[in-house]
Amino acid sequence: MKTLIIAIVSILFSVAAQFSLKAGMSGAALKATLAEPSTIRTVFAVLFDKYVFGGLALYALGAMVWLAVLSKWDVSKAYPLVGLGFFFTAAVGFMMGEQVTPQRLVGVALICAGVFVVARS
Repeated sequence: MKTLIIAIVSILFSVAAQFSLKAGMSGAALKATLAEPSTIRTVFAVLFDKYVFGGLALYALGAMVWLAVLSKWDVSKAYPLVGLGFFFTAAVGFMMGEQVTPQRLVGVALICAGVFVVARS
């Protein structure tokens, strides 16, 4: 049970990373930068945007936490749990006003059902 909680924490870091990256790439400053011709300055502007940088840091943190999961479980058991990220992402997206269609909900439910089957093995 403890390993499952650690896996979920890692997945939540990844979900938070996605929303942070989205915030950075959707921001007015980066949109203006990306509208100009690409240079090395563009790369640095993207990488050092506070939201993009934070999102990458959250991914790194999630990866470090994931190492604890891999130290205890087979990859074939652990990796399907990453599919739970679809559920958490859809839920957070919905709470933030994103359009979550019935078709998307069915897809997420199917992924979660698969994760449940693998977790029980």
